[in-house]
Amino acid sequence: MNEIQNLAAEIKKFADARDWELFHTPKNLSMAVAGEAGELVAEFQWLTAEQSMRSNMSKEKLMDVELEIADVAIYLIRLADVLGVDISEVVRKKLAINESRF
Repeated sequence: MNEIQNLAAEIKKFADARDWELFHTPKNLSMAVAGEAGELVAEFQWLTAEQSMRSNMSKEKLMDVELEIADVAIYLIRLADVLGVDISEVVRKKLAINESRF
């Protein structure tokens, strides 16, 4: 089992313990990914390109960004798990497509 599969199992266990299965439909999870991505974008909204670099962020700002990245990843991993999509496999497939396009 790879790290993404381990995370998917942990996330599923967390959701199952709260009886969230009913709410974890592909539609709802994709909307949650979009919402959390918006919150990640908001962390950078008024920063300059230079201010957005890790080395220029305060510890507090970096923590906020890390937590939003985690939220996006959690919902994305959960969505892939619900749909039976192997993230590693589809990322490699998409990289191969991009390699031929760019």
